[in-house]
Amino acid sequence: MESPLDYLVKMKIQRLRKRYPKFIYEKYSYDISKNNLEILFNFEIPPDIKFRPKIVIQNIDKSNIKRAREKALNNLIFNLGLIEMVSYWKTTCSPEIEILAGPLNKEQITWWKDLMIKGLGQFFYENKIDFLKSNFLKISSLNRKAIQTNFNQQAIPDENGGVLIPVGGGKDSIVTLELLKKSKKDIQCFSLNPTEAALKIMKMSGCKKPIIAYREIDKNLLKLNQKGFLNGHTPFSAYLAFLSVLIATIFGRKYIAFSNERSSNEGNVKYLGKIINHQWSKSFEFEQKFRKYSKKYLTSTVEYFSFLRPLYEIQIAKLFNRHSKYFPFFLSCNEAYKTASGTKLPDKKWCGECSKCLFVFAVLYPFLKKKELLKIFGKNLFNNKNLLPMMQQLTGERGFKPLECIGTKKESLAAFYLSWKRDKELPPQKLPFLLNYFEAKILTKYPNLEKELKIIMDSWNNRHNLPGSFKKILQNNSKKV
Repeated sequence: MESPLDYLVKMKIQRLRKRYPKFIYEKYSYDISKNNLEILFNFEIPPDIKFRPKIVIQNIDKSNIKRAREKALNNLIFNLGLIEMVSYWKTTCSPEIEILAGPLNKEQITWWKDLMIKGLGQFFYENKIDFLKSNFLKISSLNRKAIQTNFNQQAIPDENGGVLIPVGGGKDSIVTLELLKKSKKDIQCFSLNPTEAALKIMKMSGCKKPIIAYREIDKNLLKLNQKGFLNGHTPFSAYLAFLSVLIATIFGRKYIAFSNERSSNEGNVKYLGKIINHQWSKSFEFEQKFRKYSKKYLTSTVEYFSFLRPLYEIQIAKLFNRHSKYFPFFLSCNEAYKTASGTKLPDKKWCGECSKCLFVFAVLYPFLKKKELLKIFGKNLFNNKNLLPMMQQLTGERGFKPLECIGTKKESLAAFYLSWKRDKELPPQKLPFLLNYFEAKILTKYPNLEKELKIIMDSWNNRHNLPGSFKKILQNNSKKV
């Protein structure tokens, strides 16, 4: 039976869709100003809503633009606007999207509808939106004569071409950076709206002249959110994919090595019969779809892939243990970033109260020295009784997997098992609360956990897109030949 709250939410969505039946991607523009490439997008939701978001890519020179070629550059920027519009369309979920800024053919329209439906799955779930209706979304383009593109750029050697590495503030991109640097790859870092953590990581890694971009959200979007218009999770990694291809083209990088892992393939919750995956735009499914789209409609000379795709998060945590110089700086707690402003690192780092913090703590606990781990988080999270419900969610004992960038349920079980195994010689009164609970309530349900742990820690997923030399690097360093 539908709850009163669900009914009110449904009525709100219907009113918005009726009042705002069409979303228009009107145009894009760009200019070089003080060696920065400034890009503007014009979106409109008639009769009274307009957006003009902006992105700035720093330290551009004429040789960069010449390499990209004008036709290719326009096409890449037009496509970047298509992924940018997702964040603005969701405010009203208008039934129709009209593309005036450039051409899309039938195949592209189908591709973009698929991305929006799957990439906004969590948004639809949290806002109780029925996205399965036949008339839910129509995308139209006035000029549907888009043809397959093949904008060849300046020739770049296949196996020796430069590598663009997107850097956030977490452990995964650090592992990618260090392994590729150690293997003498020609790497260049890229960061969007970098935090102080990301800036320190790039500096410590020895990345020279990192590529920095700033994305400015239109303030009108924030005002509409405050007024009660629709808001929620968007496929941010898909945005980074399109932006990274643009940047790789401009700066002459052959490869784009993301740090998305095998764990992101697992969904979180079922809604309207469909699996909702918080990390869908990090998944192998998206990677495959994007690679195909990029080769056909963006550029044939840039190779996009995820370097860590064959591994689970817990395997990456074990690799991260080798890079202790980054321990004081890395940060992937989203709650901490919510209080951050600009590029400054928030005063309070790991909040120690969210599922992301607990998961990262659990996968690092078996591999780091306790003093190092406590210095990172400020306390032993396993002693926090309030985190028990989150532990139960992570291990599949309660509800569904948290809507966060975390590992699979099986590897969460493996992480808690390894952590318990490390401390099992302690007397019960000294065993951390969560590990004590794990021993008493969870461990007995999984008699084959030791065997499953070995399978996870030794696993190698062959569903990946790593070029030959990159595959050898990861295999050699993960001791899986």
